Amino acid sequence: MSLFVEVARAKSFRRAAEALGMPSSTLSRRIQALERAIGLRLLHRTTRRIELTEAGQLYFERSRGIVEEARLAHEQLDELVSQPRGVLRVSLPVDFAIVFLTPRLPEFCHRYPGIAFEFDLTPRRVDLVAEPFDVAIRMGALTDSHLVGHKIAHVPRCLYASPSYLDAHGEPGTPDELSQHECLLFPNETHWTLLRDGAKCQVAVDGRFHLNNVGMMQRLAADGLGIALLAPPSVSDTAGRGTQRLRQVLPDWQATPIEVHALTETRLLPAKVQRFIEYLKEHLAQ
Repeated sequence: MSLFVEVARAKSFRRAAEALGMPSSTLSRRIQALERAIGLRLLHRTTRRIELTEAGQLYFERSRGIVEEARLAHEQLDELVSQPRGVLRVSLPVDFAIVFLTPRLPEFCHRYPGIAFEFDLTPRRVDLVAEPFDVAIRMGALTDSHLVGHKIAHVPRCLYASPSYLDAHGEPGTPDELSQHECLLFPNETHWTLLRDGAKCQVAVDGRFHLNNVGMMQRLAADGLGIALLAPPSVSDTAGRGTQRLRQVLPDWQATPIEVHALTETRLLPAKVQRFIEYLKEHLAQ
């Protein structure tokens, strides 16, 4: 339809093709296909110029307004892409929100002032189809196969303990010695898998505290109650402040990194969601 409008305005395939940046032969074939689809001839073709048929004049008068509306719609969408706006609804784990996202929100807010936020900090797995969320952040292996996963980061984890704990209980020299220490663990966690230069070691661990909040785990470690697997200070400003009272244990060994994904219902994303995911990739990939 838009090609026909250009030809009707120019009254010439050559001039319309030059304006559109396409070969005249291609443009002519496209208009012929349009005429076949409609079942009416829209143009009278001569060697010097073209004229609109009665049907062509009616089609031009109706279609040029539609084409103009479509052009304006695309311009408005381009504005949304360059400066997205609207409410961004995100479901995310408490630990990720506090440790990783919060320190990076001020810059994102400054970059995209038209975006407002609704954050749901919950451990439950929300239904992106039935509930009004734009994106969900998940840490660990993906299980929602019907959703689209966008990998945004690998979070490394290292062993930390407070100097007071290490002074009282000694510092482990090998991973196997961790089984003799108080370890701060997630619920149902009984083993740690540690990596060094391609080597893998699995060690049984135990402790008095099992909890599902990294912030509290970090505080307990800082207060001398055990050894914890935490994100290194370089990963997060918040983690950095929290680990100032901690010392890295077995620095040559790291735990298996945790994958972080942004989940969406579809790959066709509004600009506000696309920019949010891109921003997280940009700042967390480091």
